[in-house]
Amino acid sequence: MSAELDELYQSIILDQNRRPQNFHKMEDASGHADGLNPMCGDQVTVWVKVEGDKLVDVSFVGQGCSISKASASLMTAAVKGKTKAEAEQLYEDFHALVTGKSDGAHLGRLKAFGGVSRFPLRVKCASLAWHAMKAALESGEGTVSTEPHAP
Repeated sequence: MSAELDELYQSIILDQNRRPQNFHKMEDASGHADGLNPMCGDQVTVWVKVEGDKLVDVSFVGQGCSISKASASLMTAAVKGKTKAEAEQLYEDFHALVTGKSDGAHLGRLKAFGGVSRFPLRVKCASLAWHAMKAALESGEGTVSTEPHAP
């Protein structure tokens, strides 16, 4: 990746951390899930509002590192308006990107997280909100953790 692209992607992540999209509790959600990364201290709650098969609204609140917060912000924008199947495919595509299994060329601004694959501990930061979103869609509520034996 060129230095210019690295700089652009870093700028996207920092901007989304400072001014996150959809950063609020959703009162009329149809599901929510909490996410916890005990290794880094990241905490996130993701709310989803599903009508039929479509995610009509997605929001989050949380605290943590800039990668975690920026990923949650861009995730909410990316999945809003998608069907459940489309959101789950984005989840898979994003996970492939941050684990280095895909270049994510089709992921738009989410591609900013491609460099995370070089830092295995940061993969958990980038993917936390995505795991919470998936849990909210699948079960309506719950808690997910980046560590196997945590709640």
